[in-house]
Amino acid sequence: MGQRKLTARIVLHRFRGRRAESLVQIALGESAKRVHASAPVKTNTRESDYVLGTHDDEVARLGLQHRIWRSVVTDCWHRAGITHGWRVLDVGAGPGYATADLAEIVGPSGAVLGIERSARFLEAARERCARRGLTNVELREGDLMEVSLGNLGYDASWCRWVASFVSSPKKLVENIAGALRPGGVAIFHEYSDYETFRYMPVKPALESFMVEVMQSWRAAGGEPNIARELPQLLSDAGFRVTEIVPRVRTVSQRDYTWQWPKAFIQINIARLQELGRATPEWRADVLREFAEVEADAGAWFTTPMFLEIVARKE
Repeated sequence: MGQRKLTARIVLHRFRGRRAESLVQIALGESAKRVHASAPVKTNTRESDYVLGTHDDEVARLGLQHRIWRSVVTDCWHRAGITHGWRVLDVGAGPGYATADLAEIVGPSGAVLGIERSARFLEAARERCARRGLTNVELREGDLMEVSLGNLGYDASWCRWVASFVSSPKKLVENIAGALRPGGVAIFHEYSDYETFRYMPVKPALESFMVEVMQSWRAAGGEPNIARELPQLLSDAGFRVTEIVPRVRTVSQRDYTWQWPKAFIQINIARLQELGRATPEWRADVLREFAEVEADAGAWFTTPMFLEIVARKE
């Protein structure tokens, strides 16, 4: 294979941690060259972890999750008006799955700014954007509870399953409001009724797994049903809510969506034990009951319901 020329440039501003690096140039092929950086600062080697983790399996699970809901997401973006030339803020960008899709939609004349506190997720996002040859993506490392986005004048923001995990959803919404232009659009996908996470026939250990997941999020300072609070928070921050759509599916094993809870259970049950919230016996019970529903051709699953909320800054 011949050597490929530079196909992507991504600006990375880190609010905290590792080094004050103002510009990183990523080359696809045999080398990746840094073209400019300020003097290094004191290194912080601690990864900013999440209750669900930032390991490679979680990166892969988030990719599966994005593929399952991608058509719903892109339809929402289209209805909200995101188009060629827009500047869009990706709030809690994770490994960059939505970031890359947004960058392709807004095109070279538009821009996407992704904010993410996990350095591991940011590295995955940089690699993903480089592979897709995207030159209109900026990635910043920062905790949305600790930094201010400032008056960016962006056209839209995208926030998926982030508000459920932050310590102050009010601060998150206000931060987004400050970053958008008047008339800018804020789009959220956030859970409203996580309790609909349910297998049929009902299995007691799987039911307790759903409860434990919710408790673990609350113990970490989050709220699994945060979408119930968002309309009022948005109104208080100067938005007018224009659309709220419930999103929930009931599927059998034949549906691709079935893989979403399957991957979540397999990864998160181990994470709960790692966090000291699960015993080996309970973990075994959950996995045994999941194997039972997998073997039952008549089994069904209902996804945890989330709300698609679109609001316009007045």
